[in-house]
Amino acid sequence: MTPAPSPRLTVALTFDHDAISSEVRRGDGPMTISRGEFGPRVGARRVLELLDREGIPSTWFVPGHTIETFPESVAAVVAAGHELACHGWLHEDLSTLTPDGERAVLARSVEALIGITGEQPRGFRAPYWALSPRTLGLVQELGFSYDSSLMDDDVRLHRVRFGDEHDAAAGTSRLGAPGRLVEVPISWALDDWPHFEPGTGGVGPMSAPSKVLEIWLEELRWAHEREPGGVLTITMHPEAIGRGSRMRLLERFVAEAKGLGGVIFDRLDAVVERWSARHP
Repeated sequence: MTPAPSPRLTVALTFDHDAISSEVRRGDGPMTISRGEFGPRVGARRVLELLDREGIPSTWFVPGHTIETFPESVAAVVAAGHELACHGWLHEDLSTLTPDGERAVLARSVEALIGITGEQPRGFRAPYWALSPRTLGLVQELGFSYDSSLMDDDVRLHRVRFGDEHDAAAGTSRLGAPGRLVEVPISWALDDWPHFEPGTGGVGPMSAPSKVLEIWLEELRWAHEREPGGVLTITMHPEAIGRGSRMRLLERFVAEAKGLGGVIFDRLDAVVERWSARHP
């Protein structure tokens, strides 16, 4: 069967439903933990209401801790027809774990996702986008279809390359070969967190939503005009984007995207399935 024609541009709205996982792992105090709880308590509901009004499917990367601690919030995402994908257990920096520890975290996370969806998850995104040299090989081994943690492209899906060798002492790099795992590229510019949330040092400079909207819209317009058939992936966090002024940003972004010809919104599992049919 001949695959259906590609849309002019696909926009993938993705949400990292971290809740309080990072704060608990770090041993943070009540105020910082409460900031994370805004996600399942308020932000996720507001996001789901917007997606429902606009008829937009999306993908949610959810730590196992969020599934276990806030099951009603995660169940609402599933009930609304959105995709759940793997995002570690306690929002761990996978690059700091032992091989056995990394495998255990992913296995536990997959078990939690299957428990709430009844399905094997297809997608993976590394917490902090931090990968060990082993991570993506393990992700491929565990049967995932795609990863969304790398920045080597912006709107073009591709196969993850394995076997790279870098030697800092010799000043050389040897690149490997593509595997089966599909990469859905991401970007800090298209992530709400660095624009809106403080770092570990406390409250820091925060961008006006209008400034972030300007960046996101220019990326949208460029991709629509210059990269036909591309996939623009936006990364958001319910505890960040769910604040009132930022919800306005998301509403305006969606409205602009819908006003462009040939733009669709879709879940990443569907996006990857279409791409894979064209690139066996």
